[in-house]
Amino acid sequence: MKFLDWVEKMGNKLPHPFMLFVYLALGVILISSVIGWFNVSFEDPQTGDTLAIQPLLSVSGLEYMLSSMLENFTGFAPLGLVLVMMFGIGLAQKVGLMETFMKKTILQAPKRFVTYAVIGTGVIGNLASDAAFVIIPPLAAMVFYALGRHPLVGIAAGFAGVGAGFTANVMITGTDALLSGISTEVAQTVNPEITVSPVDNWYFMLFSVLMLMIIGAWITERIVEPRLGVYDPKFGDDAVTSEEIEQITPEKNRALRNAGIFGLLYVAAAAALIVPPNGILRGEGGAVLESPFLDNIIPIILFFFITVAIAYGVTVKAIQKPGDVPDFMASAMKDMSGYIVLIFAASQFIAYFGWTNLSAFLAVTGAETLTSADFTGMPVLVGFILLAAVLNLFIFSGSAQWALMAPIFIPMFMYLDYNPAFVQLAYRIADSSTNVITPLNPYVPMVLAFMKRYDNRAGFGTLFSIMLPYALIFLGIWIVIFIVWTLIGLPIGPGVEMY
Repeated sequence: MKFLDWVEKMGNKLPHPFMLFVYLALGVILISSVIGWFNVSFEDPQTGDTLAIQPLLSVSGLEYMLSSMLENFTGFAPLGLVLVMMFGIGLAQKVGLMETFMKKTILQAPKRFVTYAVIGTGVIGNLASDAAFVIIPPLAAMVFYALGRHPLVGIAAGFAGVGAGFTANVMITGTDALLSGISTEVAQTVNPEITVSPVDNWYFMLFSVLMLMIIGAWITERIVEPRLGVYDPKFGDDAVTSEEIEQITPEKNRALRNAGIFGLLYVAAAAALIVPPNGILRGEGGAVLESPFLDNIIPIILFFFITVAIAYGVTVKAIQKPGDVPDFMASAMKDMSGYIVLIFAASQFIAYFGWTNLSAFLAVTGAETLTSADFTGMPVLVGFILLAAVLNLFIFSGSAQWALMAPIFIPMFMYLDYNPAFVQLAYRIADSSTNVITPLNPYVPMVLAFMKRYDNRAGFGTLFSIMLPYALIFLGIWIVIFIVWTLIGLPIGPGVEMY
């Protein structure tokens, strides 16, 4: 517990993520200027060109900072991708589709599969972002209690699915768009021809959903549940333990059915454009990997979510006129205001880091050091995963942490010939695993409040001891799968391999 107290104390000393990137940008300005005055230069091993550290405190540097500020922000790859995705996903969330889907999946699961349903719904429920943290743990507690099982076990399973499984999904999500956008922005400072697509980690993450469900259910039923034992209601709030689960209304069931029908029709229409050898969404020579389909996957997914959200919203009368659709979308965009502000500062830092050539200098130096120490291949990637997992204890925001780490590690690994999408995947494994044990997770106080309603003795130590097995075992299993996947040579996404 002393270690966690130290983590919380140190983490609370970190500035707001926006200010963190402001300070980092100022650091790049000062460091580049000091090094630049000494005319430091180095050779780019890929091109053979000699590069010099360009000082930002110079005439050309000041001109660059002023003239590029708007372009750095508006041209930042993740910005448009994520906002467009949130038009569709946000609409589905605001009309109530996401909440009803999550409840339906858990409540109608057979008793023996309830644990799997809770964890799987938590993982997939990340489509709804923060809403999954609010909906699934308390719902899982009520379901477990109704089945005569310990409600804290339900909370643990729900929190593990949503938190530790945050980066995995069966669909392409806003997280895929956000991380791939940052990766592309950074990778193009080394090679302007490289693009990391939102689907580049999809195969691995699709498999991860199944892994998390199976391993998560095993941890829940073989480790957490036996440890907590039989639940004693005397330690809980009488109002909570007597609370009945709110059933899904016939109208919402009908709305889910309609959303499913329209979703299937949309998928069938899209398949008609991509499955035939001469489909109009195929690429040159009938290619699928390099095709308009994959190049435009974000708009295709956007319209899928708009379709199912409208079908659901019209049925439950949440959408009564065409103008309600943009109103719900606008409401969803309000939730993205903090992200937009953060991206403004992060985009400036990444742009400055690249323009000064500090990014390339650190990458080349780091790659040469690792090569001379013969620390390459899988060991260096596993080391990177462990480092990112530890940093995640201090920087909970996945986008902020990747925007901080990517400018350093993607170029360095690219000089070692690693695919940037592969480096991004390694980061995602680390970022998800330790979400449930960091005191800086903003949903930890909320989960603790849920726990106290069923057991007034519960504290952070209780939560940590319950969630630690999920974090460590998920991380360990994920690393093993990552290694085996690579050794077998399986693609982590359409046509994407390690090198």
